[in-house]
Amino acid sequence: MTLLPIHIIAGSIAIVAGFISVFAVKGLKLHRKSGMIFVYSMVVLSLTGAVIATLKHQTPNIIGGTLAFYMVTTAFLTVRPRNQRSHWIDAGAFIVAVSVGAAAIKIGIDAVNGGTGKTNGVPAGMMFFFAAVVLLAALGDVRMMMAGGLQGAHRIARHLWRMCFSLFIASGSFFLGQAKVIPKPIRILPLLAIPALLPLVLLLYWLARVLFTRWYQHRALIGPFSRTAVTK
Repeated sequence: MTLLPIHIIAGSIAIVAGFISVFAVKGLKLHRKSGMIFVYSMVVLSLTGAVIATLKHQTPNIIGGTLAFYMVTTAFLTVRPRNQRSHWIDAGAFIVAVSVGAAAIKIGIDAVNGGTGKTNGVPAGMMFFFAAVVLLAALGDVRMMMAGGLQGAHRIARHLWRMCFSLFIASGSFFLGQAKVIPKPIRILPLLAIPALLPLVLLLYWLARVLFTRWYQHRALIGPFSRTAVTK
């Protein structure tokens, strides 16, 4: 399939760029450059993945691809200046999130009722997990639309947690979902779980650091965050 090599290359770039971005000093050149590479590669990865999954009738992977696209694009747009079209984009993103959440719940229920607890090899629990995350994100979309935009630490927190979850989808899909392509000597599940689940740990770390410490106030004073603040 022509899309498969593109999908694989985009995924490899996304994982490397994503981890560089998440560990780089926030707001500086390395973070911004690697972050943009991550966004572009994740868009290609998610769209090609969703198309391939559609052609193969793999509904859980359609959900995963759509969710990844939603998460990375909304994370990117969060730190971009808002304009007159932003409200409509937010509304469209909300509709996508609710639709993905509802579809994930249905797939999960069908998997449970089917007796195996899986759909195309994906456990129902993963579908319910995706549904909970995307519906939580949808509530965040509502909050942002009502406020007319986010400022300060809440804006950065929204950006970081969505980026980290996008990275989790990419890393989890490769290190756990495609473990069979990894050489046998290092195909050790506990070992592969470390890079696969690390983005979730980083997600919680950055949420706590941004929202419950003075890290953001310090960065706003000495870094570029103060120059890119979004106004209502």
